[in-house]
Amino acid sequence: MTDATKLILLVEDDPDHELLTIRALKKSNIANDIRIARDGEEAVNLLFGENAISPQVILLDLKLPKIDGLEILRRIRQTPATQLLPVVVLTSSDEERDVVRSYQLGVNSYIRKPVNFNDFAEATRQLGMYWLVLNECAPLT
Repeated sequence: MTDATKLILLVEDDPDHELLTIRALKKSNIANDIRIARDGEEAVNLLFGENAISPQVILLDLKLPKIDGLEILRRIRQTPATQLLPVVVLTSSDEERDVVRSYQLGVNSYIRKPVNFNDFAEATRQLGMYWLVLNECAPLT
């Protein structure tokens, strides 16, 4: 795996949500590099492919083309090289079964995307502050 401990992996298929997330992170002075995966297959390739990355945190949408977010989460937790990576589900899904299944699969946090940009920016700021500044990640092998 490529060492990218300061990297954020954003797995998001909606270009508007991608742009809002990046804007909100930058507005919060989160200067980490951001890699984007626009579908589940691209995320799997980034995490498990030949030049796999090891991000500091993964922001994972659930409703993705090709491979859904829950399947990506399952693969992350079943693979020794990735099982300790912090994964935050950042989704618009308000389905209780998605929340329950995410936690059953080992998600670190589940956040519903607020509709209002200011609320979204504040949630993203807090998310960035916690996962990228305050949280101490487990050392990866």
